[in-house]
Amino acid sequence: MEKVIEAKSISKSFSGVKVIQDLSFFIRSGEIVGLLGPNGSGKTTTVRLLNGVITADAGHIRVVGLNPFTEGDTLRRRCGVLTESAGLYRELSGEENLLFFAQLYGIKNAVRRVKELLSDFQLTEHKDKKVSIYSTGMLKRLGIARALLHKPQILYLDEPTTGLDPEGARDLLEYIKNLNQKYNVTILLCTHLLKQVQTLCHRFIFIHKGQLLEEGTLQELEDKYLRELSLKVETDLSFHGQSFESYPILKKEPGAVVFRVQNKEAIPLLLRKILKKGPLYSAEICGRDLETLYFKVREAHKHE
Repeated sequence: MEKVIEAKSISKSFSGVKVIQDLSFFIRSGEIVGLLGPNGSGKTTTVRLLNGVITADAGHIRVVGLNPFTEGDTLRRRCGVLTESAGLYRELSGEENLLFFAQLYGIKNAVRRVKELLSDFQLTEHKDKKVSIYSTGMLKRLGIARALLHKPQILYLDEPTTGLDPEGARDLLEYIKNLNQKYNVTILLCTHLLKQVQTLCHRFIFIHKGQLLEEGTLQELEDKYLRELSLKVETDLSFHGQSFESYPILKKEPGAVVFRVQNKEAIPLLLRKILKKGPLYSAEICGRDLETLYFKVREAHKHE
């Protein structure tokens, strides 16, 4: 797949404070990429740089082959942005908001496009209600619909699940996934809520204090940073001592035991040994979630 976003050694300071420092990464067409880091790590500033809203002090950026700083107006017609505030007019209805922004974009067949988006985001029955009475989840969905009015090639989502309850966050992430699959939109999703996006993103970019810590797929991050694995096994067997068949026991629980294994290749042999002794109901690798990997990455880079 072609690279639609490419940033090389970009830096940005505000009032002498470095916010982005020598940051480089790329994003391929059709990917959902998570730009991950704590609040204040530079995620929003990175999006503003990519969209040409602000200029970098140093470095090189190309988005769909365009320079955001000199070709920003052309570029923004091919990109959509959802910020935390969403930029909606609260005294207008949902439909009126979309029609207003469609007019600004100069969209042909605006009524049909608005109707399509209201349907896609399950807002048709709420289209005549003022945005001021929309729930947080409805506001987020309407905000994404606004960002999609002009059928952008790239969509920037800045903390899209902030303020949502778990069910609302899950539903919104499902909308984002379907959006990527239906329209092949390339999505850069900025968030500090790692657990929510683990299964959504194709790749992850970790940044801290404006610097790149690591990037890769979940599998690539596992292979690099999980040097040992913990395996939780559900079984009725009782284990005595601190090991079983040379496998160290980390923890014993009612109906379960946690082993340390050197790698994934060692797991089938351990499970066969357990099955020879008694029943085995389930086995789960622990500590391979995105949040755990993030902290392992942070630990590995703490002296840099």
